[in-house]
Formats: sequence, structure tokens, C-alpha cells
Amino acid sequence: MKGEAQRVFDLVVRGGTVYGAGDAPSPADVAVVGDRIAAVGRLDGAEAITEIDAAGKAVAPGFINILSHSYFTILHDPRSLGELTQGVTTQVFGEGSTMGPLTPAMKEELERRHADLSLRVSWSRLSEYLAHVEGRGCSQNIASFVGTGTLRPYAVGYDDRPATKQEIDTMRGLVAEEMADGALGIASALIYPPESYISTEELVAVCEVAASYGGIYISHMRDEGAGLLTALDELLRISREAKLPAEIFHLKASGRRNWQLMDEALERVESARAGGAPITADVYPYTASSTGLASVIPPRYHEGGPAALYDRLADPETRRSIRQDLLTVGRWGDTDRAEDVLILRLEREENRRYQGMTLSAIAEARGTDPIEATLDLIRDDRSRVGAAFFSMSEDNLRTQLRRLWVGIGSDGSSMAPEGVFLRSPTHPRAYGTFARVLGRYVREERVLDLSDAIDRMTRLPATTLGLEGRGRLAEGCFADIVVFVPETVADRATFDDPHRLSVGVSDVVVNGEVAVRAGEPTGRLAGRALYGPGRRRH
Repeated sequence: MKGEAQRVFDLVVRGGTVYGAGDAPSPADVAVVGDRIAAVGRLDGAEAITEIDAAGKAVAPGFINILSHSYFTILHDPRSLGELTQGVTTQVFGEGSTMGPLTPAMKEELERRHADLSLRVSWSRLSEYLAHVEGRGCSQNIASFVGTGTLRPYAVGYDDRPATKQEIDTMRGLVAEEMADGALGIASALIYPPESYISTEELVAVCEVAASYGGIYISHMRDEGAGLLTALDELLRISREAKLPAEIFHLKASGRRNWQLMDEALERVESARAGGAPITADVYPYTASSTGLASVIPPRYHEGGPAALYDRLADPETRRSIRQDLLTVGRWGDTDRAEDVLILRLEREENRRYQGMTLSAIAEARGTDPIEATLDLIRDDRSRVGAAFFSMSEDNLRTQLRRLWVGIGSDGSSMAPEGVFLRSPTHPRAYGTFARVLGRYVREERVLDLSDAIDRMTRLPATTLGLEGRGRLAEGCFADIVVFVPETVADRATFDDPHRLSVGVSDVVVNGEVAVRAGEPTGRLAGRALYGPGRRRH
């Protein structure tokens, strides 16, 4: 590339092994002008204002986290250290509940739930939220789906009933507005009320609108345990009838008795794909999930919203009914044992002494049984009560990682090992998802090779989401770049010590700006709001 050698570039990443530029990794330099990649190849004589020495390192497109919950944490810590230091340059929001559209009451509830971060919800629309984050400054790019967990409360409330035609039309209108302003598609989380009250037909109706804007459907399916296959069939039906691609959030078979369902689930997806259905999935590289302890309480008790549930737990007769239902089920979600449920987050200071304890240990400390401990914690804390559930199979995870259509998402909020974040434990995926794939499952266990792993974190999600110019290192693409050492990249966060940054990533570039240099964050906030194809087409 003799002609390029005469240019002066803004940045050259020199001497690394470049992935994501073509069919195979190869030694090359990557040159940047402004926010774009200007050249990839041998640039021995080229001059640059800034140079990054990548000798002995891998140079890849910035990683895309297709499942992030950093809606508020990225406002509190715009550096987004937990993810940035792993090489994540784009976070995608939207599992169920999203940052718009919001009613005044929904805005008040968001502020109450995130009071520890002292943030004011000044926006009402999803597009306004994305602009707000970009305007305040953030180290990474952000994008979002519009969630049914926001659409339904907006149009229907928390009633356990079918939506009326008028309410469905309201939701369809909201989807059209948000898609035209750049939402990526429709996201759902169907195990959680009020989304669990939504029928398949309602989902098809709103997805049809997203499809007309080139969007996709992405879902935490209705059941990840005994009903996994039925839930998968529902997702395939929605994709087929609404005529849009679909992705499965954090594909899993939860509960030991259900692990054997994974092979059939994978076969059904493979069969659908072979028939032309655009179906993909993502996973996080851990065998414990994390959600609210309140999710173990049957959906009918959640009608009316969270406050109504907490009030029901204070009513002796209703509480007895809930207890009997939990006794009948005989398990915690899809986990059979209370010792496999780890309490992570409680809102009230007087309850935080139970953080980091298993449900069985809490019950013993309180002199009661695990069901009573569960109901007491949710009632007294008046919160979902964040918890981890150890319920998945390591063998299944390895099998899923080998599928070329399975990408990576953290399903966590980006954090930093400082300040308010240290008030509660967290799932280690918040700090370690991408580094864990590269360290444990690529280098140590060789479940997949490095080139394949990088592809699942970059090109695959960019293609799935329609993010033009992202996920590749090629001339004209946006300069989102990560430089790391394949021999040392690793996660360090554990459940016992969760607030630990990953290691092995030396440099991160976002839109041409160096966000991490020699392992240290630079403070540059070059992230942007990214938009779906509907914004460009309408």
C-alpha cells in the first residue's frame, strides 16, 4: 500500500494480527482518519499523530454487547469501565423494559427504583433517552430496542387480561414512532409480568410494525425450563407470521431436569434456519442466571404492578395462598434447592446484611424456612430482590457456544469497582463476559477458536441488528477497535469477589478516539447513539 504510506493519519494501530478484516486473520496495520478506518494493510512508512503498538497482540473490531442493562449505570459512570475494559464498544439495551416511551407515572417509578444513582428521568421517548446519553457523553456507542415491558404498561397498565383492539393500536402507533426514530425492533421478556400477560397474537401485531421498518424481534422467551420447546415454537411463530428476523436472548435450559431439552431446542433452530428462517441467539458464559427473586411468585399475584404485589405479601390470607403455590411447585424458578439461590441486591439498608448469602442460609439465620424468608425479603424490601440462580449446565453452554449463529451478551449492567456500585454484590458477568469467552472458552478449553469467537462478538451482532459500518475492520467502517493479548485476556470477577475488572485488553478505540490506552481509561467520551435501519428508510 505504497500510496497510503505517504499519508499522515490520525491514528495507526501498528504490527498486530488483524481479525475481522477478511476471511482470515493476518498481520497488518490499521489506519484511522476521523471516525473511520482509512486503510488496513502494511503501512510501514505511514505517519500518524497517534500510534498504538500492537505487536504480539490481536486487533479486532470493537465488541458489541447485544444484551446490556446499563440504561442508568452508563449515566452514572459514562466511562462504563466494566465493559470498556473488556473491549466492548457498543451496548445494546432493551430486554423487555426500555427507556421509552414513558408516561409520567412510569418516569416516577424509574426514578424511585434507581434512587441510589440520583438520576432524573427527563425524557419520555426512547429516542430522547438515546440523545440524552449521547449529549451527556459516554465512552461507548448505545442502541436500543423498544420493549413490550414498556409498551404494555403504557397502553394497558398492569392488568392480567388481553389488550383491547384500541390498546393494540396504541402500542402499534408507539412502535411506529420509535422505529422511525431509530429503535432496532421489538424486545420482550415474557416470564415477567406484565409481559407474561401478553398473548402471541399481541406480539405478532406489534412485531408486524417493526418488520415494516426493517426491525427484528428479540426475546427472553416465555419459558426456559420445562416449557422451553413450546416457548421456542412461539418465537418461531412470531418470526414467521410477522415476517421479521428473531433472536433468542440468553438461550438456556434452566433446571437440571430440563437440561436434556437443549439438544432438541438447538435442532429446532437449525431446522428453521435450514428452511430460511433468520433465527439467531446469544448466551452469557456462566451457568448461573440473575433476576429478581420476586420472579418465583406466580404471575397472577403481580397484577397491578410491583406495589400491588408487595401489598399482597402483607395480607395474611393472600400470603398463605402464595406460600401454598410455592410449596406445590416445590422449586425456586427452575432451581430445585434454596442453597442454589444467592441474594445479590436489596434496596433497604437494614436488609443489606443478607446480600451475598444463599436463601437457605438466610432462612436459617432468621429461624424460618426458605419460602417464608423469600416472602419476607420481598415484602420488607419492597423490591424485586436481585438474586443469582445456579441452574444451568456447563456442557450445554459449551454446545451452544459451538453454534455459529450464537453470539455473546452480558445480560448485565456495566459497573466500576468504586463508589455506589460497591454497595451490593453483582453477577460477575457485569465485569467478565467477553473476557471470559476469550480466556476460558477459547484459550483454556478450546471450545471455539479465536477468530470464530471474535466474529460472534462483532460481525454477527452487527449484521443481526443492521448496524452499518460496525463489526468489521475494513476501509470506510467506523473505527471501533480493540487490542488485546490472547495469551493473557481473562475475567477476574467471581461471585465471591465480583467487582473486579478483566485483564488483557490494552487499547480500545471508539469512533476513532482512544478510550483505553495501555490498559488505562483515557476519559474520552466518543460514544454515539446508533440507530436501526428504519430511521434511514423512513
